[in-house]
Amino acid sequence: MKTTPLTKNLKVFIWCLFDWANSPYPTVILTFVFSAYFTKLVAEDEISGTFLWSQTIAFSGLFMAFVAPILGAISDETGKKKIWILVFSILAILATLSLWFVLPDKNSVPLALIAIAISLIAFEFCTIFYNATLIQVANSSSIGKVSGLGWAAGYIGAIICLLICLFGLVEGSFSFLRLDIDQSEHIRATTIVVGLWWLIFSLPFFIFFKEGKGAAHFSSRHILKGLNRLFTTIKNIKQYRPIMLFLLSRMFYADGLLVVFQFGGIYAAGTFGMTFSEILKFGIAMNIFAGLGAFVFAWAEDWLTSKTTIFISLIGLVGFGSALLFVEAQSYFWAFGLGLSFFIGPAQSASRAFLARLSPKQLHGEMYGLFAMSGKATSFIGPMLFGWLTILFETQRAGMFVAVAFWLMGIIVLVFVKPTVKTKF
Repeated sequence: MKTTPLTKNLKVFIWCLFDWANSPYPTVILTFVFSAYFTKLVAEDEISGTFLWSQTIAFSGLFMAFVAPILGAISDETGKKKIWILVFSILAILATLSLWFVLPDKNSVPLALIAIAISLIAFEFCTIFYNATLIQVANSSSIGKVSGLGWAAGYIGAIICLLICLFGLVEGSFSFLRLDIDQSEHIRATTIVVGLWWLIFSLPFFIFFKEGKGAAHFSSRHILKGLNRLFTTIKNIKQYRPIMLFLLSRMFYADGLLVVFQFGGIYAAGTFGMTFSEILKFGIAMNIFAGLGAFVFAWAEDWLTSKTTIFISLIGLVGFGSALLFVEAQSYFWAFGLGLSFFIGPAQSASRAFLARLSPKQLHGEMYGLFAMSGKATSFIGPMLFGWLTILFETQRAGMFVAVAFWLMGIIVLVFVKPTVKTKF
């Protein structure tokens, strides 16, 4: 059946809606709300809480680095990706909902860390397969735009979810719920909102998104063939030199972004003394600027080129990130923090599009598995260094320096990425 512009646009909309569905998880749970709740109210003190949180994120990343490429290769062999997205979405949603039971007491520390590890791993695995479906909704001339629109949709979804959490729960507008503030139920309830948000808004994707034909049945044969394909690709990685260098660059700058995502709320609370309400307001503003950046570059990237978009974004991140290491006043934190966030969106969306253009079509799942690995292979280093430097220097500013260092290394390697002349990058 011929694809009409209407059905094509509808498929893009449904695809972007999944970004809308799961983006509140990293925003609310990992960056702005639950992470700050854990370090301020659950852990014994903020320094030890920061350390425990960072090590949990680090070891989760180490596990993902080993498993992600294998899953990607297996999905390429079966041709099925939506079923993997469904399985890991369910696991992540259940783990997120379980965070409601984390009380403001140090006895809840084990539950919090286990649930965070499970939900984070499931979220990242889900993202691998979702990213690999990009080529099913975009062609070579629109990959950058569609990827950017997906990121923009994710930021908008995160903003609206943050607004609900701020005005409905944290500031008590939903008084009819009769939440016990002494037990931090107004904070813990944000995990319920995130879980239900993901569940409800991902349904159109699972019901209506049609992927290409794949194997009728999954078997151990697909695992063996997928592993063989992965090992062959790694063995012949020199044939994919531009991809290899790009993944190395991305490994560095993704680690820097991870530090910001995992410790942004903790940094705001611990270094600048921001309250939960202030952190949420900053998170909303930050997502608005990040979404704006993703939207602007979504329309510019296909002629600006993906590599140039990433390069400009990294320069912006280094500039504003460096300033955030030294400012003292909250007003400056707001100004430079929002400037930094404008470049986060395009750095992420352009990376997803760049890999889609660099990769052979038949290896997209595998390459996105390696893409995930490049973001996770050393992802334990950033959180680990953040934790250790915070302990060593007794200031979170020392830990946040890690992000800027990783972005600088990413820029250096990106300079050497030379895309083939066959495709516009």
